[in-house]
Amino acid sequence: MSTVGPMRAFEELKARPYADVLIIGGGINGLATFRDLALQGVDVALVERDDFISGASAASSHMIHGGIRYLENGEFRLVQEAVTERNALLKTAPHYVRPLQTTIPIFSIFSGVLSAPLRFLRHGGGKHRGRGAVLIKVGLVIYDSFSRGGGLFGTATVPRHTFHGRRRSLAQLPQLNPDVKYTATYWDASLHDPERLAIDVLRDGRSAGGARARAANYTAAVGVEDGGVVLRDAVTGEKTRFAASVIVNASGPWTDETNLALGDPTRYMGGTKGSHIVLDHPELLAATGGRELFFENEDGRIVLIYPLKGRVLVGTTDLEHDMAQPIVCTEAEVDYFIELIGQVLPAIPVERAQIVYRFAGVRPLPGHGEVSPGFVSRDYRVESAPLGDGDASASGSSASPSASRRTSATVLSLVGGKWTTFRSSAEHLADRVLALLAMPRRRSTRGMPIGGGRGYPTTERARQQWIAAHAIDVPTARVATLLDRYGTVAEAVVDAVAADPDDASLRFLPDYSSGELRHLAATEDVVHLDDILLRRTSIAFIGAATAEALAEVADAIAPVLGWDAGRAAAEVVRALDRVHAADPAWSPASAR
Repeated sequence: MSTVGPMRAFEELKARPYADVLIIGGGINGLATFRDLALQGVDVALVERDDFISGASAASSHMIHGGIRYLENGEFRLVQEAVTERNALLKTAPHYVRPLQTTIPIFSIFSGVLSAPLRFLRHGGGKHRGRGAVLIKVGLVIYDSFSRGGGLFGTATVPRHTFHGRRRSLAQLPQLNPDVKYTATYWDASLHDPERLAIDVLRDGRSAGGARARAANYTAAVGVEDGGVVLRDAVTGEKTRFAASVIVNASGPWTDETNLALGDPTRYMGGTKGSHIVLDHPELLAATGGRELFFENEDGRIVLIYPLKGRVLVGTTDLEHDMAQPIVCTEAEVDYFIELIGQVLPAIPVERAQIVYRFAGVRPLPGHGEVSPGFVSRDYRVESAPLGDGDASASGSSASPSASRRTSATVLSLVGGKWTTFRSSAEHLADRVLALLAMPRRRSTRGMPIGGGRGYPTTERARQQWIAAHAIDVPTARVATLLDRYGTVAEAVVDAVAADPDDASLRFLPDYSSGELRHLAATEDVVHLDDILLRRTSIAFIGAATAEALAEVADAIAPVLGWDAGRAAAEVVRALDRVHAADPAWSPASAR
């Protein structure tokens, strides 16, 4: 990744304020489109008004899944695509995407059999009926047919689902509700570090495109002037006009807001809010048996209890949301999560004090009128329109030759999009862009390793060989940790740690060292302390972002970012607010 900082990234856009393509939105879909276009040799720029991967993409359930529940919506094309992409990511990003055993507890036999066809036809209308064993069995048989030949674990086929009765189910998972009648178990995939996978995608795009692939975080698209998009540096407030032949609006649930800034009011979006909580609860963690519990709550929502990073992730809700309102995990949602844990694992008490992190986001779903949230399509589409205030020449020295030949810029808006299908949706978007530019596709991203998944050792023997080869100036245990954390990109981190004369383990975060954090700050577009805590590491997710730890991290990275003591202290205050942003009850006083 380029070693220029984010301030320099805006300066690069200002120095050459034109490209063939401008992507607005640094979530996973925008970054994947950036990578795809860079690989085709396109002159492409990307801007994100906050930090990369800080919006909807940062609020995922940490899963790469085929979407078994989309079968009930009749979205067979999407399920087939999602299963294909899931299986591919297990191979192209094995450092972050790993097989996930998933178990569904079932408490009835025939429930939902008669109502399911009506729910399919009415898109969720009518009274809810739970999904019983028969309906789940039918769904899993269909799901198996899509998954066959998926290559999980490098085998020829994905393991088929299994069904177990009450006795065997309780033998495997003793803490399950004793009223359980069956369990169904199938395989999907976990996404251990979504933000880091996104950083890998960004790194790959920059590497492929060189000077023709520029990306700037904390840079907002705020208007249109003389046929170009006005960009504003969120740190300094400075503005510049940027010209492009094609503008890709990949701003997720903020797509309509972005189009309004571009002079074209749209009403494409109708996203729903999903919240999650993370618990430090060893008993609950043990009760999962290392597998995800995926089940239907009494209100029909599909929810999950998911062991991850020594914690337990519980989610998610599916609620209508007004984008003008704060995106928070409410106390009512916390009550909901605690209640649903009690339905499935009734013998395990859960207290609010065991919640170490909560987060919420809005899914980039299309507007859906009267359709209930659970039945809104999770598929994606691309809308096209001219730039609102396009000028035929985009006159001035800032216009590129390609821009001067156009009659007006075209805006492509991505409506929808999921983590699982980010590669395929980006390819679809990129193909639309290439057609507008009259450029051929040079190569496909299908099967292409991502970031630290390139050359990643997938067997224990290969892993030990990799660690031994890199444990020259850094202890073996530390190299192993860095490999787990970054994949083969860890090679650069190991070198940086070895070369840092002041590298030392942190007192409040002993799994991290000051040299490692300085390397991230210097090479991964870090502007604020919360960028490190929330998106370059898992410090916030596991509940380790205490005031003392934040101060220690700020001190470690301050020399790289040029912070004085006052700026470092201000960053700690800001970071605490950002880490607890989804908690409406949090206040600075509660951190004391």
